[in-house]
Amino acid sequence: MHTGGSGDGYTPDPRRWRALSVCLVGGFMALLDVSIVNVALPSIREGLHASDSALQWVVSGYALAFGLLLVPAGRFGDMKGRRNAFVVGVALFTLASAAAGLAQGALWLVVARIVQGAAGGIINPQISGLIQQLFRGAERGRAFGMLGATVGISTAIGPLLGGLLIQAAGVAEGWRWVFYVNVPVGALAIVLAYRFIPKFCDDQRRKESFDPVGVVLLAAGVVLVLLPLIQEEVWVGQSKWLLLVAGVAVLGGFVAWERRYARHAHPMVDLGLFRRRSYALGALLGLAYFAGFTAIFFIFTLYLQQGLHYTALQAGVATVPFALGSAVSASLGGRVVTRVGRTLIAIGLGLVAVGLVGVEVAVELVPGRHDGWATALPLLIAGIGSGLVIAPNQTLTLAEVPVVGAGSAGGVLQTGQRIGAAVGIAVVGAVFFATVAATGGNFALAFRHGLWVTIGFVLISLVIALIDVRASRRAAAREPARPGAGAGPPPFGSHAGGVDRSRQEPALDQPTLYDA
Repeated sequence: MHTGGSGDGYTPDPRRWRALSVCLVGGFMALLDVSIVNVALPSIREGLHASDSALQWVVSGYALAFGLLLVPAGRFGDMKGRRNAFVVGVALFTLASAAAGLAQGALWLVVARIVQGAAGGIINPQISGLIQQLFRGAERGRAFGMLGATVGISTAIGPLLGGLLIQAAGVAEGWRWVFYVNVPVGALAIVLAYRFIPKFCDDQRRKESFDPVGVVLLAAGVVLVLLPLIQEEVWVGQSKWLLLVAGVAVLGGFVAWERRYARHAHPMVDLGLFRRRSYALGALLGLAYFAGFTAIFFIFTLYLQQGLHYTALQAGVATVPFALGSAVSASLGGRVVTRVGRTLIAIGLGLVAVGLVGVEVAVELVPGRHDGWATALPLLIAGIGSGLVIAPNQTLTLAEVPVVGAGSAGGVLQTGQRIGAAVGIAVVGAVFFATVAATGGNFALAFRHGLWVTIGFVLISLVIALIDVRASRRAAAREPARPGAGAGPPPFGSHAGGVDRSRQEPALDQPTLYDA
């Protein structure tokens, strides 16, 4: 039984690290399929004779369904049990992967990809919720560090793994193995989930309404916002942006409904979270950073494959330095974030900006097919910086979130990241393709122009991080001196740039990061 220990009913479960490993396998599969398909598109075109529109939906259908399910699935896990929700998501993802690999036509593949995306949206909020539930204090930071490493590696290494599979199986049929590879991994993850994820993760259930009106309003708003961004290159004309305006209006209606619903029941999204600076600024930072972070690989892969005629494998190898740097620094960032706070994120964002500027300089000074090697060092620097951003930001953003609502809060955070990614790809992609068209196919210049837009998003994230650091220091300066305080390192959440505890609301009878 999960009792005793720290006075809040928490005792470290001996299986928690193995449970985390299982969760990360599921998360890796779901996030890998965001990027791995990009290098497989030429193979899919040849194997299924797919049109440009169908290929667009192979990518965008996944992203749309993924973003749509994050918050409702997080709410479902909070209410019905996170282990069961995780297993359902992995099982659905595994079956959809098998169906995608067996696809006999473009429509079949698109439908399978949409189901895959929905399953990924079910899986991911359960992971952050389980981390909140199974870990406390510095251990929670390390767990989120491992999650951050998984996010970085899966996003960056997707093109490499896809290239290897296509190289091994051939262009015509190699794309099928991009999906088949998930089947044995998913089946194993289901078995290990029931063995290692503690049963009590399904015991803390809440009997309350699922807030169906809120679910419909949020779903409609997210679809209306994401659809024109995802389809920006396919849908011609300006009328598509009316959907974006409508989406913002529907999301405004969702906020109004949740405020009303909260008067007599537990809403799907606790809007009170946004009154906490740690959550509000962290969510905004994540949105801005993912707008730049995700777009980097989108335009880099296009540049290498279409501009320099790299093979899928060669393009994948070029992204490895970023993945390696991100994996190493994410683990380190998770260990020190509880001591350094938001300042660590500002340092990471600075490194990302420096690395991306280095990539731009490398492309300008070393034109031609050697760009894959010339960009290796600056991509490594950018990857190291990225590892100090994603996991630490998630740790600090969710630090004051009660465990009872961790799934839906994590879903909101990740939905913002998905919207940010869609915005980034739409804006950066528009600059990239416009430059290609205007210059008669100068992919190097198009990549450099797009890169400066991604650097702009990173700098916006840096400004948000510095605002939080400064506000935290001011809040710490207003706090009365603690008896016996020495000259050691600042506590997490004080002037180090962490969570502003001076305005922290009363605890909701649930453990948070400070309950270690």
